[in-house]
Amino acid sequence: MSNSSLLTPGSTLEKRYRILRELGRGGFGRTYLAEDINRYNEHCVLKEFSPVVHSPKAAELFDREASMLYHLQHPQIPRFRELLRTDLGGNPSLFLVQDYIKGQTYEEILISRQQQGKNFSEAEVTQLLFQLLPVLEYIHSKNLIHRDISPDNIIQHDADKLPFLIDFGSVKQIAANAVLQFNGQSDTAIGKQGYSPAEQMRLGKVSAASDLYALAVTALVLLSGKKPQKLYDINNKAWDWRSHVSVSSNLATVLDRMLAEQPGDRYQSAKEVREALKDPKLSHIGSIISQMVTMNFVGRPFKNTTQTATSNHTPVNPNPQIVKNNNIFQLIPWKTLGSLSVVLLPGMLAFSVVKSGFTLPKLPELPKFSSRQQPPDTSLEEAEIIRQEKIGKRRKNLNINQDIFYQKVDELYYNKYPELQGRSLTEKPEDAEIRRKWYEVAEDLLDKLEKGGEL
Repeated sequence: MSNSSLLTPGSTLEKRYRILRELGRGGFGRTYLAEDINRYNEHCVLKEFSPVVHSPKAAELFDREASMLYHLQHPQIPRFRELLRTDLGGNPSLFLVQDYIKGQTYEEILISRQQQGKNFSEAEVTQLLFQLLPVLEYIHSKNLIHRDISPDNIIQHDADKLPFLIDFGSVKQIAANAVLQFNGQSDTAIGKQGYSPAEQMRLGKVSAASDLYALAVTALVLLSGKKPQKLYDINNKAWDWRSHVSVSSNLATVLDRMLAEQPGDRYQSAKEVREALKDPKLSHIGSIISQMVTMNFVGRPFKNTTQTATSNHTPVNPNPQIVKNNNIFQLIPWKTLGSLSVVLLPGMLAFSVVKSGFTLPKLPELPKFSSRQQPPDTSLEEAEIIRQEKIGKRRKNLNINQDIFYQKVDELYYNKYPELQGRSLTEKPEDAEIRRKWYEVAEDLLDKLEKGGEL
């Protein structure tokens, strides 16, 4: 492959993509930041795969892989727009076009912190795990393996501080196979040395467990500020990270299992890791924790967070109840707990409460009623409950993940009614009009999706 490129800042590809600058280069080609002229100069990323253009089989595999990536719909995965075939200087070229995520990679954030003598805290890394595990759960449910998880393939979005998983290694694997076909050899291992497990680097075998291995290494690197090679004892073929990092016993146990040498000894799904990260000692307050919302420890204000919920979801902005050590924990007003289930990083919150030495507020005792005495009627009207159920049923019929759907509804809701940011919401009659507005936003979105629109 030639090191020269015909794409320079200001040049245009296919009369549509105006090149702004080169973002990087690797074994398979260059990556560019571009403007999509047909979409009001919206920024996007062009990934070039130069070595594969002479391989018909590779082109077929690219089509299939790009189609799978194109159909991924998750708010923490850049949207893949198209697979573009074109000619550059008379040579056939292949580009993958995807959304541009503005922000810093976690490797860049770590370097910046190390200049100040800091690394990531255990609370921040635990939060990152809880934010990324659902993304991996989603990817793996689509029979895709990322293959290349590391701090430089995770971007913290400037807008909402959520981590985005970028640069899928599955596409690189096709490119590597094409090089092998074309040249008879390939010296490019798919994955990152130190991050990817041995079975992936040596044998090319991947599974959900190999992604979880790489995620655990990423966590250790962020905690310690050291390269993986400094945390691994090559003589004993075992991880020796505990001499560099001190974390809670529960997190340590989870990381050790994620890093097991044999794939069968690791967790087999992201869901298993999420469940294991919840300290079993806290099981007696699990129902309380699941109703809590916590501020992002990187400093994201609550009003900018996105909430996830069950099918009876209504947006909630709770009032702060506990403040200590600059970490703010916010609780949903107790009267809303009966019907609302707004869940954001419950395990992270469980860890943080224990780590900071907090005690959870005592639940108010519910009034006791005799068989003759009826409790006061504070429930939602039957018509409103039916409306909630219909929204949930329509979402299920579209086979859309509930977290993704409600996250999008909240985004549209607060964009439409910014004056409601920070407003607590209850089931009280005086909040009926606000709830009605939320239902309308959800129903409008469902109408659009049922007509073939996209989230």
